[in-house]
Amino acid sequence: MDYDFKTKLAAEREKVEDLFEYEGCKVGRGTYGHVYKAKRKDGKDEKEYALKQIEGTGISMSACREIALLRELKHPNVIALQKVFLSHSDRKVWLLFDYAEHDLWHIIKFHRASKANKKPMQLPRGMVKSLLYQILDGIHYLHANWVLHRDLKPANILVMGEGPERGRVKIADMGFARLFNSPLKPLADLDPVVVTFWYRAPELLLGARHYTKAIDIWAIGCIFAELLTSEPIFHCRQEDIKTSNPFHHDQLDRIFSVMGFPADKDWEDIRKMPEYPTLQKDFRRTTYANSSLIKYMEKHKVKPDSKVFLLLQKLLTMDPTKRITSEQALQDPYFLEDPLPTSDVFAGCQIPYPKREFLNEDEPEEKTEKILSSIRLDGERCYTAIFRSLQRCSIGLWLGHSRTLRLVPKTLLHCLGCVLRVIVLLEEPGPTAPADDSPGPGPAAERHPASLHPTELCPDQR
Repeated sequence: MDYDFKTKLAAEREKVEDLFEYEGCKVGRGTYGHVYKAKRKDGKDEKEYALKQIEGTGISMSACREIALLRELKHPNVIALQKVFLSHSDRKVWLLFDYAEHDLWHIIKFHRASKANKKPMQLPRGMVKSLLYQILDGIHYLHANWVLHRDLKPANILVMGEGPERGRVKIADMGFARLFNSPLKPLADLDPVVVTFWYRAPELLLGARHYTKAIDIWAIGCIFAELLTSEPIFHCRQEDIKTSNPFHHDQLDRIFSVMGFPADKDWEDIRKMPEYPTLQKDFRRTTYANSSLIKYMEKHKVKPDSKVFLLLQKLLTMDPTKRITSEQALQDPYFLEDPLPTSDVFAGCQIPYPKREFLNEDEPEEKTEKILSSIRLDGERCYTAIFRSLQRCSIGLWLGHSRTLRLVPKTLLHCLGCVLRVIVLLEEPGPTAPADDSPGPGPAAERHPASLHPTELCPDQR
């Protein structure tokens, strides 16, 4: 293409900075890029928007996939892409969405914090039902159109604030989404590791090559349990985030600790899973003989004969071929008993959920976050994890010759300004509650690791 023509075309193209005011209004940050709360400069409307700046230059495959799908998908419970902006000068890509004031990660965190402050405040049961119904409705639309989301978690479930769509659920972040009607090759060959750890279905952890829409249903079951208890049901430490090996021992251990080890009669095809030999080698059925979903939920005062538990059990069925579908779930008796689900999930709710806070542009970025992210704060392994994290940083060469970290951790860490927060987190109880690991959606805000309780730190995959 002629250079002069390209330059002229770029000059005529609408620019984000000319149309929207967003400086100093960052509300989200993650591996995907940055999200800003924005308003039109011309004052044509007072509507709030979310501007998602894609990380890097040009358009990545993930961004292409998200843009292509969102241009075609139209549903009240799926985030709507309003416009795409391309910046000629710095080759940045911007996506414009309607602004969502809340997401499930922050809503659940609010209730978790109330527990920590000894003023427990459960999510209203009617609100939980409305949230679940709208999530299922949005996912049913995706599945009916042969789309797998593949990254469902609380941070990717947005909830609209005040306005015409108040209390409406919006499923966001389609960067991992894929068509599954007739893939050219098994989906596992294209992306061997998908879905954030805590929401990853057991068949994925066992290396299933031909996974199905049942992986999204499992993730919804995890979110449902988290709404009921304010705790991630399959919370575990996380390592090797970028590994291509789907098998994850600790995550499977956590699932079995809650659900029990799957009996052969309950999941006949488990023997066909690629990682089944590893499962046999690393796990003993008897270890989980006393574990069951019934016992876990009874601790959280959910009765095993209640409709809410029966639906949860169907969503968290180990065998993906027996797992309920989104269409079946929408017709479950749970949604027919009072209170009935509403289009405004906040209907009748008097809880003052806080608005998103703006993030500081000057906060320490990746190195400190990587150190914080991979710490497992559970006894002896704690300092080993810190040691491994530090080795990945620029000080790794120096620290690689030291083996004293476990013996005198404070002395060594004190010398490293970039990890002072680690010491604080290790020694202070911390004000808030567990985080989910999640990446952030389009307009979802990022968590501040410094605000998390030490026992709740985990890799931030936003």
